[in-house]
Amino acid sequence: MSDDGRIVSGGKLKTERENIALRPQLLKDIVGQDRVRENLKISIDAAKARTEPLDHVLFYGPPGLGKTSLAFVIANEMNANIRITAGPSIERAGDLAAILTHLKQNDVLFIDEIHRLGRAIEEILYPAMEDFALDIVIGKGPAAKNVRLNLPRFTVIGATTQLSLLAGPLRDRFGTRYRLDYYDQKSMEYIINRAAGMLKVEIKPEGTSEIARRARGTPRVALRLLRRVRDYAQTRANGIITGPVAGEALVLMDIDHLGLDDVDRRILSCIIEKFGGGPVGLETIGAAISEDRSTIMDVYEPYLLQLGFLDRTPRGRVATPSAYEHLGIPYDRIDRINGTQKPLL
Repeated sequence: MSDDGRIVSGGKLKTERENIALRPQLLKDIVGQDRVRENLKISIDAAKARTEPLDHVLFYGPPGLGKTSLAFVIANEMNANIRITAGPSIERAGDLAAILTHLKQNDVLFIDEIHRLGRAIEEILYPAMEDFALDIVIGKGPAAKNVRLNLPRFTVIGATTQLSLLAGPLRDRFGTRYRLDYYDQKSMEYIINRAAGMLKVEIKPEGTSEIARRARGTPRVALRLLRRVRDYAQTRANGIITGPVAGEALVLMDIDHLGLDDVDRRILSCIIEKFGGGPVGLETIGAAISEDRSTIMDVYEPYLLQLGFLDRTPRGRVATPSAYEHLGIPYDRIDRINGTQKPLL
């Protein structure tokens, strides 16, 4: 996902330098993805017992949930070297061929944003993943000939935020596929406390809860907020992150207790105040708040839907009673879809 510049964005910001030391190193350090962790442990233990490389793995889900971190964990658990690249970075078939020919036995090749690989590049990746062979064409015209190079057995780990954009033949070549889900409050608090300890930041349980509650269930957002709150605490509160200190810092950043920022609230306010709560189309919402339609749908809308603040209907988006309550706007109990009065509870 592209960088939208928001502090509560799950995507990596262009100006952001992530602290690699904060990433988990082993499976035992992973929290909040219990099903994924247990399945990976079984696969890794079995592969190590057979002295074989791990089967190809595909991670998908919203940005910021730890797909890259899991790739490093797998490499560490397999005692293997990891090579990192991204779909947009591989522009020509020769780029991928150069990467593949430099791999060694049991190496891990991590491809981020794998759905953005070109079709011609995917055709080279198919035999490499399936047969551990690289087919290249030498020469041009009638004199051209196809040469097959054998590759060492390696593991491809792919990561994508848009599984639907991944070509079917490529998707089928991954032996295991895992969806990463948003983290619960307890897991977020564990991640924040662990990071605070590594950053040598004194944080109280109430401060941890405040940050975790507003981090949208996304570790990347939680660590970003922790760093910002740490700066605030250093300059305004003797370096100690308490509940009130964290709350003041996050309010200063315009992030409310559910993790909504100014843009999220503008979308809800626009639907409620300008269009009577909906239904209203994305094009109209975008024109009203000066945002692109696709940006609203891909970046802002998912979290609002997750909270139950928006409904998608055939006629457009509708603000729910929860959205009215969150913004402190009285709900008139009109059915926005059918135009009928809702019964009182």
